[in-house]
Amino acid sequence: MKRLLYTAPALLLVSFIPGAGFWGPVVLLVGLIFFHELGHFLVAKWMGLPVEVFSLGFGPRVAGFAWQETDVRLSLLPLGGYVRLAGYNPEDPDAEDPHGFLAQPAWKRMAFYSGGILANVLITVVIFFFLGINNARTTAAHPQPSPLLVVEVNAGMPGAQGGLKPGDQITRFGDLKFPGNSNEEAITYIRARSGQPIPVALDREGTSRTLTITPAEVGGAGKIGVAFEPSSWTFDRRPMRAGDLLLGATFAVKGSALLGWEILGNFGKLVSRQVSLKEVGGPITIVRAGSRAAKAGLLQFMGLVALISMNLAVLNALPIPFLDGGHAALLLIEKIRGKDLSNLVKERILTGGFLFFVGLFALIIFQDLWKLRH
Repeated sequence: MKRLLYTAPALLLVSFIPGAGFWGPVVLLVGLIFFHELGHFLVAKWMGLPVEVFSLGFGPRVAGFAWQETDVRLSLLPLGGYVRLAGYNPEDPDAEDPHGFLAQPAWKRMAFYSGGILANVLITVVIFFFLGINNARTTAAHPQPSPLLVVEVNAGMPGAQGGLKPGDQITRFGDLKFPGNSNEEAITYIRARSGQPIPVALDREGTSRTLTITPAEVGGAGKIGVAFEPSSWTFDRRPMRAGDLLLGATFAVKGSALLGWEILGNFGKLVSRQVSLKEVGGPITIVRAGSRAAKAGLLQFMGLVALISMNLAVLNALPIPFLDGGHAALLLIEKIRGKDLSNLVKERILTGGFLFFVGLFALIIFQDLWKLRH
């Protein structure tokens, strides 16, 4: 079950991306690959399916150990991971093992395909559980002297026209410096200078930039259409209470369900062209986001892990050939027909899905590279 084929080039490129660290993206991508494949592995073992190989990476075996009949290994190329079951070799579909995967009942095969999806959902639920407990315990937040973090930029307003983007960290706004001045002082400064060009120094992905923004007069005051806040905070937390566990569980269930539904809706908007493919982020975007989140703190990083993990769960559940949902859909079609599709038909369907998938991610990677230049 090959996953995230773009992982290696993404991790290779990370060293050349301005402002991107290394270990944050490594933990994010490799960790999610590992747990996705672990989901397939554990479901297979639970049902007594014979697992020949559980590998993190592809290519020659670098290290590992034997666990019962399974070779648990680390392979040379970190291109993803896979779980290989006895009697399931797509490269040799005529090979049969009477005790192997293809001889198992349909419900077992369906459960195996669902294992990775369930693992990704579980990661999101567990992270949201602890974030929910943290939210319940937090009693106050205090801004710290730090650069101003751009949270939102309204299209058509001077901030957007001047080149500000969400995630930018402003270090100087005209005569004001950050750290050194407060968020409120920045707002007062902008309101008093409608129509006056203001030089803005900022850090974007580790690269220093200088922009010029001219506030527009709205209601007698200058506005640039940007929401910003201090990039560093400290939090006051009360002691843990038993009720926090229930609050965390409620937040985890509701938050995960809403997030999954929102992601599914976004995929629907993409298919119906309500959302442009240009707005889709690929591996380099994930690397950059992972690096930023790791630098921002543990809570921000874990929130991003939960978001990407749920994205992977929803994506893999879609009935696209080559993905888990595609395999499950083929199995469902066979059950409805009352007989298996021929190996040739399945091979063509899966090959077509693979080519579509590779082509789509090649386009997304190209867009990522293009964004690096702008």
